Amino acid sequence: MLKKTCLNSCHIEAGGKMVDFGGWEMPIHYGSQLDEHLWVRASAGMFDVSHMTVIDLVGPDVKPFLRKLLANDVERLKTSGQALYSAMLNPAGGVLDDLIVYRLAEGYRLVVNCATREKDLAWIKACAEAFEVVVATPPNLSILAVQGPSALSVLSSVLDSAQVSLLSRLAVFESGFAGDWFFARTGYTGEQGAEIVLPNADAPGLWQALLASGVRPIGLGARDTLRLEAGMNLYGSDMDEGVSPLACNMAWTVVHNDRDFIGEAAVQAARAARVQPRLIGVMLKERGVLRAQYPVYSGDARVGVLTSGAFSPTLQCGIGFARVSAVTQPLFVEIRGKQLPLEPVSLPFVRHGKPVYSVIS
Repeated sequence: MLKKTCLNSCHIEAGGKMVDFGGWEMPIHYGSQLDEHLWVRASAGMFDVSHMTVIDLVGPDVKPFLRKLLANDVERLKTSGQALYSAMLNPAGGVLDDLIVYRLAEGYRLVVNCATREKDLAWIKACAEAFEVVVATPPNLSILAVQGPSALSVLSSVLDSAQVSLLSRLAVFESGFAGDWFFARTGYTGEQGAEIVLPNADAPGLWQALLASGVRPIGLGARDTLRLEAGMNLYGSDMDEGVSPLACNMAWTVVHNDRDFIGEAAVQAARAARVQPRLIGVMLKERGVLRAQYPVYSGDARVGVLTSGAFSPTLQCGIGFARVSAVTQPLFVEIRGKQLPLEPVSLPFVRHGKPVYSVIS
């Protein structure tokens, strides 16, 4: 039996094509994935991401615990409301999950991926045994993301005055509570917007108010192409427990400052060995669509593999992420026995609807 968010009937009413996503019945699209993608880049779309897991941590040892647990350092969160992106590593330096951690007035809030929920909770609770920390998953919460150049203005038009006041004060990667609604200026599209964690009882009302204000519902298909254009990893595709953060474009999130976080020794050894592959962007120079697991070649030598790929509605070409041992031009991808030329580029491809990549020479 698939799990359902409290907005399930809203998706069906809006024409959502429902699929199994990590054990949840979720909308892949509402008619046209292409139209949904372009709408987010041009206006404002809303995403039901209630399948993700909220974890709250409190207690006297919560900061030292998170400084041990995460590769990024929560010491960098100087005031309540600030947030950062981090990997959670295993002792071998592989990525157990990527997540966002928010500093609250008391304690911290993590939001982790739905497919890793049970694994993450078991790992966090096991690691917390040596610390005075309480790990809780608050029940009956929904998460609604509103993204696009018009997202903040349209969202503000349906909120009450206290919520509007809070949202207007938040910078990117800041968060805060207005009553029991939690607002965060974070997202997975490369556009302006916010993610709202709110009681299940309130979620359908917010959904309907946004719908009436011209915000369109967006499915998992467009969410994937939007995050790909924005250069954002997908857990299970671009990284997993066998991949170092150095090999999935997450080295910038790893902070070494003598706190001995879990997996640090392995990451340091990998840095010293200088043998890690790197994750780059690639663009298909000919017609076609890139897909995960397509092999990448330089001449006759296989140098890597695509970890994610799709057609980019913004750039009107095939794009993807490639994990490669070297960027030695010319690069080619093999599709059904035929080699097609690739252009290696920096990530992200797109920010705020505009191309921002540069060619890697």
